[in-house]
Amino acid sequence: MTSSFEALLPTTERALLHRVAVAQSEGRAPSFVAGVARDGAVVWSGSRSCVDGHAPDADTQYRIGSITKVFTAVLVMRLRDEGLLSLDDPLEKHLPGTGVGEVTVAQLLGHTSGLAAETPSPWWERTPGTIRPELSDVLGERPMLHPVGRVHHYSNPGYTLLGSLVEAVRGVSWEEALRTEILEPLGLDRTTAQPVAPHAGGFAVHPWADVMMPEPAQDLGVMAPAGQLWSTVGDLCRFAVFLAEGDDRVLSSARVAEMRVPSAPSATADWKMGYGLGLQLVHSERGLLFGHTGSLPGFVAGLWVSVEDGVAAVALANATSGPLTATVAAELIRIVAEAEPRLPKPWRPLPAAEVDEELLALTGPWYWGTYAYGLKLGAGRAVTLEPLKGAGRRAAFRALPDGSSWIGLDGYYQGETLRVVKRPDGSVSHLDLGSFVFTREPYEQGDAVPGGVDEAPWRGL
Repeated sequence: MTSSFEALLPTTERALLHRVAVAQSEGRAPSFVAGVARDGAVVWSGSRSCVDGHAPDADTQYRIGSITKVFTAVLVMRLRDEGLLSLDDPLEKHLPGTGVGEVTVAQLLGHTSGLAAETPSPWWERTPGTIRPELSDVLGERPMLHPVGRVHHYSNPGYTLLGSLVEAVRGVSWEEALRTEILEPLGLDRTTAQPVAPHAGGFAVHPWADVMMPEPAQDLGVMAPAGQLWSTVGDLCRFAVFLAEGDDRVLSSARVAEMRVPSAPSATADWKMGYGLGLQLVHSERGLLFGHTGSLPGFVAGLWVSVEDGVAAVALANATSGPLTATVAAELIRIVAEAEPRLPKPWRPLPAAEVDEELLALTGPWYWGTYAYGLKLGAGRAVTLEPLKGAGRRAAFRALPDGSSWIGLDGYYQGETLRVVKRPDGSVSHLDLGSFVFTREPYEQGDAVPGGVDEAPWRGL
């Protein structure tokens, strides 16, 4: 017997609304709207406003700033999937004449290009795009601030280059590619380059007094791929579901998962914040959150996804500063995940076609020297190799077509090949993982242990 738990509990909805109300009040936002998606569906939205009886809803547009970059990154990943470019291609190959052509597509996506964070003066977010009509106007005389590929340095001009790259390869405008390749397939009909009613107006709230004034809403021109878009809580929640699950009409689940792999060289095992290919990454107490934040004068936005919890959240406000939309979006995920923990999928045996005696015989303990590991079999003939005690190098592996080798998917062994090595009589000798030998016994006489095994048996003091 199964039950549907798509709707949130009233107590959970009350907690979500309370968090939004606090954010609007403490952040002094003219309005604040948020939404939550769970297991592929939008399950809640709520808002608060300074105008009684006139709160926005999930269909009200706000400007989303740099969340636009995620859309641009998806367009670039589609070009890669179609074989029109490689992420390792230098920009010059497809967009010559920029003066920064040695930078690769991947480095632009992950903000390791070395490019400056902003354009030359004046402040591009508050001035019309017509004053910088060419890429040379965006890059300026000194576009490079850091060695290419060495440092993570967030760059708005970098995503302007990516938008121009899309236009050069596709032969259509960035806006046209966005509409036909992402917005229409995913049904995001309230996400647009220009505001479409109903939409919020952007405001600056005085830092020392409870007064405000309108902010200009500029058309960013060539800078549009870095921050132009307007969208709604409803559309962004649906976009978040796509980022979690993929959609073969746009990008497969494997490709959107690739976007959230850290790309910056500084990412280490204990990193807390990072950047993938167009996605910001945060390690929270609940695990990995990925998504993006955004701001333009008059607006702030936050979008986060937790695949582990099956929850995504979006928060939007129409104030230049003050409302903590990114923090609130993360806390909305926590509220839902803690109040209504995700139900695990029912355990089911593997399909019979995926299991054979030879594969089952490989499962169980293996030894790398004296380190004990366990090999587990998963769906699709995938395997996992993990230490049996203590910290160690755990990794998941995808089966290769030859039936006796696997490719590492994560961790230290990502991209490395795990293969079964057999003796002349056909029996299994050992596992080879990037030259590391795993045997059935620790340093067993006669095993293929590099450097050999002492002739004397194991002995005490």
